[in-house]
Amino acid sequence: MAYNFFSQALAQLKQDGQLRQLPRLEHSGKWIVRDGKTMLNMSSNDYLGLANDAQLCEQFLQKYQQNLPHFTSSSSRLLTGSFPIYDEFEQLLAQRFQRQAALLFNSGYHANIGILPAVADKKTLIIADKLVHASLIDGIRLSEAKYLRYRHNDMGHLADLLTKHHQDFERIIIVTESLFSMDGDEADLLQLVAFKQQFGNVLLYVDEAHAIGACGKTGLGLAEELGCIQHIDFLVGTFGKALASQGAYVVCDQVVRDYLVNKMRPLIFSTALAPFNVAWTHFLFEQLPSFAARRQHLNRLSEQLRSQLAPMMTSPMPSQSYIVPYILGDNHRTLNLAQHLQRQGYYCLPIRPPTVPKGTSRIRLSLTADMTETELAQFIDCLRKEIQ
Repeated sequence: MAYNFFSQALAQLKQDGQLRQLPRLEHSGKWIVRDGKTMLNMSSNDYLGLANDAQLCEQFLQKYQQNLPHFTSSSSRLLTGSFPIYDEFEQLLAQRFQRQAALLFNSGYHANIGILPAVADKKTLIIADKLVHASLIDGIRLSEAKYLRYRHNDMGHLADLLTKHHQDFERIIIVTESLFSMDGDEADLLQLVAFKQQFGNVLLYVDEAHAIGACGKTGLGLAEELGCIQHIDFLVGTFGKALASQGAYVVCDQVVRDYLVNKMRPLIFSTALAPFNVAWTHFLFEQLPSFAARRQHLNRLSEQLRSQLAPMMTSPMPSQSYIVPYILGDNHRTLNLAQHLQRQGYYCLPIRPPTVPKGTSRIRLSLTADMTETELAQFIDCLRKEIQ
């Protein structure tokens, strides 16, 4: 009897075409195997194609040989869970970004639900882009701050909100992603920096989760590409996407790092990442500048897909990157198309509310640098035949 609510809710989700289930998958490089069927993975966040690079794995293991880092930290970093590799990696991050300090976290979700509640109080106003990730929304809600949303990438709307409210709060934190995870478009970071300079009490929080590794001359993200790293107060990124690992970071001023160590609950009360994992991330991050050819190839693939897909869409192409949405709107149409593409050998997934706004269900196409132009052309032909 007590479970009737759950059963009814699940039945409603199924009727609406929004029921989710955990898939059983095998991974083989850029291929997904499910129920014995091999499909090209069109839904991965492994943008540089590093996750299945056997040569990199071998180099990493050879580096440590029999002296592998610990497989667990067994504790919070503030207790016994801090190891030298954490400090080494944070120093490397600060050096590469040319900032005073950096701090590691267990995941991007941990970072976003921990930093904002720590730094925002009742004297703070948070103004966030309408389409920021769920983890950022949760972090905002966990804080004591009042918050507002500005229309997605609408700098005019943001300017109006700043003008109206900047004198009413000690500080305002603008929160955005740099590369948006569902539309693949970019925030106007230079305009956000200009707002910070115009309004003296504004801080910038930028999540580079989908840009770090794959954007920028040396892979440091969109902020590097636009030359504004130094102007972003909380520059956050993750290692679980292009950097083929796990965890997250913030690069910031030293005083911010010290404050977070004392106030950020997910950092204080969580067992730290395994030193083995941190060492692997450090190993890959050291080589990040040398992956330029992968980034260039990824950009070529992205241009190929966007240019071919745009004429097939009924709405303007939002993407500026390797994340390319094919927006259908209707849940059931989206689900049916995804299933058809999977039958044709392409692991495409339907993205539906609440992940995206109602009426914008889409196939989120996510490119990786280990794909070939021929493979992508074959996929485009398959999609074109299905939707014509």
